[in-house]
Amino acid sequence: MAPGKVYLVGAGPGDPNLITVKGLNLLQQADVIVYDRLCSPRLLSFAPAHAQRIYSGKTPEQHCMTQEEINRLLAEQAQAGKTVIRLKGGDPGVFGRVGEEMEYLAERGIEYEVVPGVTSATAVPIYAGIPVTYRGLAASFAVITGHEDPAKGTSGIDWERVALAADTLIFLMGVGRIASIAEHLIRCGRPADTPVALIRWGTWAEQATLTGRLADIAEKVEAANFRNPAVIVVGDVVRLRDRIAWAEKRPLFGKRVMITRARSQASELARRIEALGGEVYEFPVIRLAPPSDWGPVDQALAALETFDWLVFTSVNGVEFFFERMREISVDIRRIRGKIAAVGSSTEEALRARGLIADLRPQQYVGESLFEALAPHLQPGHKILLPRADIARKELPGELRRIGCEVAEIDVYQNQPVFENAEEAVQMLKDGDIHILTFTSSSTVKNFVKILEGEDMEAILDGVTVASIGPITTETARKMGVRVDVTAETHTIAGLLDALIHKTV
Repeated sequence: MAPGKVYLVGAGPGDPNLITVKGLNLLQQADVIVYDRLCSPRLLSFAPAHAQRIYSGKTPEQHCMTQEEINRLLAEQAQAGKTVIRLKGGDPGVFGRVGEEMEYLAERGIEYEVVPGVTSATAVPIYAGIPVTYRGLAASFAVITGHEDPAKGTSGIDWERVALAADTLIFLMGVGRIASIAEHLIRCGRPADTPVALIRWGTWAEQATLTGRLADIAEKVEAANFRNPAVIVVGDVVRLRDRIAWAEKRPLFGKRVMITRARSQASELARRIEALGGEVYEFPVIRLAPPSDWGPVDQALAALETFDWLVFTSVNGVEFFFERMREISVDIRRIRGKIAAVGSSTEEALRARGLIADLRPQQYVGESLFEALAPHLQPGHKILLPRADIARKELPGELRRIGCEVAEIDVYQNQPVFENAEEAVQMLKDGDIHILTFTSSSTVKNFVKILEGEDMEAILDGVTVASIGPITTETARKMGVRVDVTAETHTIAGLLDALIHKTV
């Protein structure tokens, strides 16, 4: 058996976009991932489906696995020929105990590699509007543990030197010892009115910042019940926050958004949410798949030049239709009829293939498409309608009513998905989801199916429910799901515009 290898990878402080390119590439090749509490769950979605995911999270008060157990686990998995990713919050070399893991692996002759990450020591403060250095104000900074091993009995921190060693002092995981930290710093010469900031869950949706002075910060922490994980910043740079804080000004800051659409479709919505300051939680309740029988599609493609109109009602219909044409070598020049598209996204998908839609209605629903199409149709016109297996029947019904010949072909299936349902439901119950999005009727139906036996009204209490359009909203209401936001323009951009308007 070929030997495996361990990669000790920094995951960054929480925001999944802060992982390095190399770290992300390695995740996509993992057989085993051993991950910490401060690693974004979204990073795990980039791993292969077969990859084993093992939680090894620690808090200052409790360890899921001891360091010795983690060391043995890494070695055992590598010796079994696996590619092992040890995913550690922040940078593994900054209080990440990576040296102990390296030493353990080296002693056993196990190959390993370290991939540095973005450290919370600098990333978390800047997300709160606090640069750790600033010209004319702070020319140096020091990073200090705020969580020494109590079993040592004596402190390993030389407070006499640390207190005045750098303009900015950064303590990691020290909230429970803030009173002691402040007392030591004041006693060793740091002025009592030195500004202090504590940033909790920095770069996450729960990010919160508490400021004060060395003289009163412990009292403020106790009054606010401020708890770990948090980064403590001591120094004059804290005063800059009021002028240059940026992350908290983004319209979806502090919001964790559950995306229920298929994972293959989620990237655009996720990217836009993150650009607006929101945090994404992917919970796909549908999967897009080819039809169980390509026969009807292939039959229609064999007669492609006989159709007067090709009508596309979704981006997915475009993608699956033209992929099948490519697979069975149907020349695109055989399209003789005109083309209609529902929505700008569908139109853009056609443009990407060199085709310009002849018709696009203003409203992105089938009824509006029929109204726009009707003046251009005559009895006997042949219409090809590539769509999903569960597509609504109103459009083909209206077309047949006026005498058109309609070929409905299922070019893809919407399959229900129930992966990670228990985790997603628990997050809703715990109030960890702030916004729930539905982008189609099928996402609503499958979501409701997952919640069978649960008190849906109670679970969604306090959650903003957003729908991409009136048809999806009507489906939700029929199924007992309250909808707070319906997009006026039935696109991803329209959905987010409606959400911003709701949350501002």
